[in-house]
Amino acid sequence: MTKKILVTATNYSQLCAEAKKLLEENGCEIIENTFGRPMTFDELKARVGDIDGVIAGVDAWNDEVFAIAPQLKVISRFGVGVDNIDVEAARRRGIKVTNAAGGNANAVAELTIGLIVGAMRAVPQLHATTRQGAWDRFVGREVVGRTVGLLGFGNIAQKVARKLSGFDVTVIAYDKYPNLEAAAKLGVAMVGADEVIARSDILCMLLPSLPETRRFMNADAFGRMKDGAYFVNTARGALVDEDALAGALTSGKLAGAAIDVYEREPSSVDNPLFRLDRVVTTPHTAAETFETYTGIGAITATAVLDVLAGRTPKNLL
Repeated sequence: MTKKILVTATNYSQLCAEAKKLLEENGCEIIENTFGRPMTFDELKARVGDIDGVIAGVDAWNDEVFAIAPQLKVISRFGVGVDNIDVEAARRRGIKVTNAAGGNANAVAELTIGLIVGAMRAVPQLHATTRQGAWDRFVGREVVGRTVGLLGFGNIAQKVARKLSGFDVTVIAYDKYPNLEAAAKLGVAMVGADEVIARSDILCMLLPSLPETRRFMNADAFGRMKDGAYFVNTARGALVDEDALAGALTSGKLAGAAIDVYEREPSSVDNPLFRLDRVVTTPHTAAETFETYTGIGAITATAVLDVLAGRTPKNLL
């Protein structure tokens, strides 16, 4: 019997052709997101009545949706963070939830490094002014010799630390459940969150988005950072009070920032960060690589097939 799989992650046919083929060869009918953005409740409502599985982007999956999806057996998150999925409500209804832990780690780590350099050397601004005919020889700062702080020390942060090893920097990190073995191998000093915030010349936000980490970086936290420090967020927008960050930049407390994620997405043109020259911004694109789509496509398709076949999937939450 054909199983219906709703894929709300975007560009699935173009970027996950092998994963789609795997599902179809195993008797699945694929219903794709044609909107090019997260689907709304009304859009989901029109599609979830007879679906068996979901490969989910960042749409909201909560009990209100589960109540109108009586056949739903599995949600496989096309990514790592599951803050858009009510996992407990899913469990109560017997719906398995998985993610693609580690599947986007390298891509996010690479962009994190790129954003650090981009912010410290004003690369996007210089790109724009040079194309306008200006010859703005901006004097930036080097990464070498700095203390780089990682708030969070999971898969992504560990890859950031490994990539930073060639930059001749000191790396410190905080994690509620520190992986001391990995830290020792990577030469990372595990310290408290307050120390990471206070000591870092470059502070990278890499924590998971949880109720207890919401606005982890607020006005008080930014106030405790070093004068002239840089802040980078490639984790989740909910971890940062954007108004507080804008205030720290406007006052000159921080030298610059690089932001890939926002409190509200898609972000609007009135976001206070978009009015500041010393901020590098990207549209939640850290994981957007062909390699990530291929890898996560395989992980999520396999998880869906495992659940539908009665097997225990990897990365079950």
